[in-house]
Amino acid sequence: MGPFGYIALVVLIALILILIVSNIQVVQQSRAYVVERLGAYSTTWGVGLHLKIPFIERVVKKVSLKEQVADFDPQPVITKDNVTMQIDTVIYFQITDPKLYTYGVEHPMNAIENLTATTLRNIIGDMELDQSLTSRDIINAKMRSILDEATDPWGIKVNRVELKNILPPREIQNAMEKQMKAERERRESILQAEGQKQSQILVAEGEKRSAVLRAEAEREAAILRAEAERQAKILKAQGEAEAIVQVQKALADSIELLNKANPNDQVVKIKALEAYAKAADGQATKIIIPSEIQSLAGLAASFKGLLENDNK
Repeated sequence: MGPFGYIALVVLIALILILIVSNIQVVQQSRAYVVERLGAYSTTWGVGLHLKIPFIERVVKKVSLKEQVADFDPQPVITKDNVTMQIDTVIYFQITDPKLYTYGVEHPMNAIENLTATTLRNIIGDMELDQSLTSRDIINAKMRSILDEATDPWGIKVNRVELKNILPPREIQNAMEKQMKAERERRESILQAEGQKQSQILVAEGEKRSAVLRAEAEREAAILRAEAERQAKILKAQGEAEAIVQVQKALADSIELLNKANPNDQVVKIKALEAYAKAADGQATKIIIPSEIQSLAGLAASFKGLLENDNK
């Protein structure tokens, strides 16, 4: 073999190696490759190292198995009460069968977008404006169920559907804003009235409590005054009783002393005269004097006259 033969052999071997290396495919995690052989579906490569047969096999689609998000533009929809709104949706989906995704439908994302728009129009068309604005969860659940069933032959699983924005016409928005403002003002008025009511109740309860406390204080003061008056009367009565006892004791002592002195009849009569003299100093208008005392009084008057003559 000549020099040219060796060169040709080396070139051939190099070309074969380049061809083999160029047909080695490494499939990454969460991806899948759809492979055709001579124009027909052959297999789906998963994660790992794969060798493609040159000129016979080819990779027709590289599919991501991760969950994906599709944000569609706002779509015009008409409610049951003939209000046109703009609604944009967000879909979370995942490719579960790369083969069906590759051969099931042409342009899968366009198909999903159009299916989403028609489904949304059908659902909103059976609802009135107020109901559509307050039933997001119901609309999301219905759309997810319908889209998931419709995209199943395409190898796509719809996990969630969310209504991103619901935009009614400008005049409807203005009316809603006025309604919300009126509702807020009504709630504010109710809260203010409730606050004033509670304040008045608290003031009335405070005045009631104050009146009760004043009445209790006055009653306690009256009880204390009555008790003080009663104690004063008791003390006064006790003092008078003690005074009477002292007077009676003094009288008894004087009588006892007189009895011990053994007075004669004349002394007794003089004492009686003194007692009637004291009685005459009072408010009595008539005094009856016994005859014994009258004679003694006459004698005392005569004796007083004699003393006055001698002094002259």
